[in-house]
Amino acid sequence: MGGDFEGKVAFIAGAANGQGRATALALASEGGRIVGYDIARQIPHPGYGLGSTEDLKALEGEVKARGSNALMFAGDVRDDAAITNAVDETTARFRRIDILFNNAGICFYGKSHELTEEQWDAMLDINLKGAWLVGRRIIPIMIQQRSGVIINNASIASFRGMNRLSHYAASKWGLTGLTKSWAIELAPHGIRVVSIHPTGVNTPMNEGLAALEGKTPQQIAEASAGNLLPVPWIEPEDVANAVLYLASDKARFITGSQFVIDAGLLTR
Repeated sequence: MGGDFEGKVAFIAGAANGQGRATALALASEGGRIVGYDIARQIPHPGYGLGSTEDLKALEGEVKARGSNALMFAGDVRDDAAITNAVDETTARFRRIDILFNNAGICFYGKSHELTEEQWDAMLDINLKGAWLVGRRIIPIMIQQRSGVIINNASIASFRGMNRLSHYAASKWGLTGLTKSWAIELAPHGIRVVSIHPTGVNTPMNEGLAALEGKTPQQIAEASAGNLLPVPWIEPEDVANAVLYLASDKARFITGSQFVIDAGLLTR
C-alpha cells in the first residue's frame, strides 16, 4: 500500500465524525492502521447529537476500503474500564500504538455563574480529564516502545477568554498545560507531545451549537470567529493535514508546542 504511516497504529478518541473521522481516513490513506474510539451515543450534555454506532461502522468500512485495518470501540473517555479494554484489545491485535489523537470533546454555551455543577463537570471531564484518562493507558505502551506521538486537540480557546464559554476555555487551557507537562515527562522516552488549536471547524458540533442557539452555523461562525482570512471556518481535512504532519517524521523535533490553525483569528 505504501505511505508515510505504513504499519503505524493510530488510536483516535472522538473518531465517529468531524475532525476525528477526517484524520482517521487521512491516516488510513497513508497506510495507518486505525483504532476508533467514540462514545457513539447521546448524553445529557452538550445536548446536541453526537456520533453513533452506525457512524463508527461506516468509518470502519471506509478505512478498510482504503486497504487498511481498523478496530472500532464504542466507549466514553470518562470510563476507564472501557478505555482499558479498548487499549488492551488494540495491543492484542496490533502489538503497538504509535499515535494518539485526543480529539474527543464537547462544547455548549452558558454563563459561568449560571452553569450547574453537572454542566461544568461534563465539559471538564470530557475535554480534559478524558484526554488524561486515555493518555495514561496508552503512554506506558509508548514508553515500552520508546516511541510515539500524542496530539491533543485543543482550540483557539486555549489562548483567550470566551464569552459564555468559561468552562470550555478552562478545559482547553488545561489541555495545553497537560500537553506541555507530558512533553517534559515523556521526551526521555522518545515520545513527542503537541497540541493543535483550530478556529471554528465545519463539523456536526458547529451545527449542534447553532441548533442550541436557534441560529444557523454561519451566524454562529460570524459571531464568534473573527478570522482574518475570508472564511467562516476551516474544514476537518485542514485539521487532518496538520495532524498528519505533526505525527510524521517530518516533525520529529517538534514537541511541547502549540500548532495554531486559526485562519488568522489570534492575530487580532
